[in-house]
Amino acid sequence: EQKIVKAGDKDLDGQLDFEEFVHYLQDHEKKLRLVFKSLDKKNDGRIDAQEIVQSLRDLGVKISEQQAEKILKSMDKNGTMTIDWNEWRDYHLLHPVENIPEIILYWKHSTIFDVGENLTVPDEFTVEERQTGMWWRHLVAGGGAGAVSRTCTAPLDRLKVLMQVHASRSNNMCIVGGFTQMIREGGPRSLWRGNGINVLKIAPESAIKFMAYEQIKRFIGTDQEMLRIHERLLAGSLAGAIAQSSIYPMEVLKTRMALRKTGQYSGMLDCAKNILSKEGMAAFYKGYIPNMLGIIPYAGIDLAVYETLKNAWLQRYAVNSADPGVFVLLACGTISSTCGQLASYPLALVRTRMQAQASVEGAPEVTMRGLFKHILKTEGAFGLYRGLAPNFMKVIPAVSISYVVYENLKMTLGV
Repeated sequence: EQKIVKAGDKDLDGQLDFEEFVHYLQDHEKKLRLVFKSLDKKNDGRIDAQEIVQSLRDLGVKISEQQAEKILKSMDKNGTMTIDWNEWRDYHLLHPVENIPEIILYWKHSTIFDVGENLTVPDEFTVEERQTGMWWRHLVAGGGAGAVSRTCTAPLDRLKVLMQVHASRSNNMCIVGGFTQMIREGGPRSLWRGNGINVLKIAPESAIKFMAYEQIKRFIGTDQEMLRIHERLLAGSLAGAIAQSSIYPMEVLKTRMALRKTGQYSGMLDCAKNILSKEGMAAFYKGYIPNMLGIIPYAGIDLAVYETLKNAWLQRYAVNSADPGVFVLLACGTISSTCGQLASYPLALVRTRMQAQASVEGAPEVTMRGLFKHILKTEGAFGLYRGLAPNFMKVIPAVSISYVVYENLKMTLGV
């Protein structure tokens, strides 16, 4: 009742007079007529269960015909299992609703948060977004947001790599000491070593992941716009694995560039030539297995936690509005990516050490299993989480920067 009064109260006196009420009904009825026409696919003046299923599918929401029939029953007064204009209008006229398509898209396109790991499940796009070219604008906005957030948090990322490779019980590198050591060795610019290639790999990885995700969705055999959680996890993990396999040599280069000493390489190409001539092509795929294994727990937990938090918020707080707001999205994205990283971190650490083997003097060639055993034996379970502090320190600023830049780029690109 309060919402109706607020929507129709033009002179702001806290109550509706007859003229205001008539104006409210006319305005609301126009909107309802437009929605009714968009749902009435057959143009026969009636809405049936199949039309409801199809309309929601176009918005990326999957419901069964039984669920559509339940929706019909709530509005159907004459028992025909179809809704005519009068039934539709009478039911909705005194039920002000939010813009449902906008709310759905708001939730769907909020999983782009970039924390530098780039293992997140790809975004999904509706038929309309693909036809209008809106999908590539989302990808460009996401890529731009990732580039800015990674550049801003690059010093913490480099510190994490140094701690993963060089920190031990005897060399207990702390955050302040690590930054001091980097600046002393190469000046303030050295804090951004490895960032160039980290930004450079965003575009090919995002493009490959998106294309692979679309193909895998078709292979799964679903004709739905929006996959169920287990299908989305499977498709997202496989797409991530394909994308990571394609650009993995760039991951190795990023680690080597982050660990390099001043003057060791003149640039990315020099580093690549050096690795190729001294260690051979196989060196570009060191740490590949733990990297692939890390995708499944990261993507799975990230997605599951995000969906759980989102649904919990909707059930508990979405009483008057299903609009989650910026802080809810930031909280969901931050917590889910943090949980995903926590689960996959030991594999990420082993991957980084394997990538760095030849750059660390006296380091023996070891397998993934051997490295796990060695770390547990010499450093204990804590050794598998070296560099976790700077890694977590960058999550909130990375997600926040990513979100702000993403929203601004979307506006610039007309999304």
